[in-house]
Amino acid sequence: MPHTRKRRTFATIALGFAAALAGVALAQVRQRRQALARRIDVLTGQAVARLSVPAQRTFLPVNGVRLHTILAGPEAGPLAVLLHGFPECWYSWRHQIAALAGAGFRVAVPDQRGYNLSDKPRGVAHYQIDHLTADIQALIHILGRQQATLIAHDWGGVAAWRFAMDYPQAVERLVVMNAPHPVAFARELRSNRSQQIKSWYVAAFQVPWLPETLLTLSPRASARLFFRRTAVRAGAFPDADLEVMAAALAQPGAMATMIHWYRAALRYPPARPVQVVDAPTLLIWAEDDVALGMELIQGLERWVPEMRLHTIPGCGHWVQNEAPQEVNAQMLAFLDRAA
Repeated sequence: MPHTRKRRTFATIALGFAAALAGVALAQVRQRRQALARRIDVLTGQAVARLSVPAQRTFLPVNGVRLHTILAGPEAGPLAVLLHGFPECWYSWRHQIAALAGAGFRVAVPDQRGYNLSDKPRGVAHYQIDHLTADIQALIHILGRQQATLIAHDWGGVAAWRFAMDYPQAVERLVVMNAPHPVAFARELRSNRSQQIKSWYVAAFQVPWLPETLLTLSPRASARLFFRRTAVRAGAFPDADLEVMAAALAQPGAMATMIHWYRAALRYPPARPVQVVDAPTLLIWAEDDVALGMELIQGLERWVPEMRLHTIPGCGHWVQNEAPQEVNAQMLAFLDRAA
């Protein structure tokens, strides 16, 4: 018995010591994350200054939330709204803002709801697709316009496809980058084993609290994982740019609300059925996307009759960051031709 008690005593001490070390480690992780999150205003100011074009930050009240938004370009110019995807923020469009502003566009680049410095309502229901498109409509109106050109990537592209169906009168032109049309995505998820495997994370994100907990342990590591390690073209995300993205990921509650977009997509279908997109559309597609296969660009003629397709070989998912010059050239040529 004495030996048994000693072993139990030693085990208890060891477990207590391990728990204390884990607690200290987690406290340090939390402190580093909070310190990074607090740097967001300084980093954002530096990022705006690097745009090489006059720009301003503002918070726009739309559809019950405030969206942190970057504005650039002549106020009287045609409006271009740039919509980022997961797990990005406004800064994902750093290479396009100056190009569009220089071409005479009034450029509005929001952090979408749940992201970075924009409002983050609690609860999955706040992130269903109809709320996301209503945000875009309200943003266009608060900027004093009835129409806009939408330029969108990833989840921003998903929202843009839906917006062009539900608010056709508000879309002048549409530029989508590596974001699947809903008909094509549903088709490939039903029949394409490769796309099913590539989309594994959609199912993983349905697990409550665990994904956001793990991904916020180190926002810098998560930023490297998401952006740098999945990019095909080296150098697309220098350290200074990656720090801005990491600080956006570190914002309190942001990782959970970003992932809520995926959760809401499976729980809350759109209120309206799929419709034909009438707006002139440019679809830019990086051929080596780690998450989205080339099959997704096929069979869209019925649903997007005025679509031009441009593919970029040797380029990964973050196409506007990995191939900014080619993206800008194609985008500006299309917008000039469509004008």
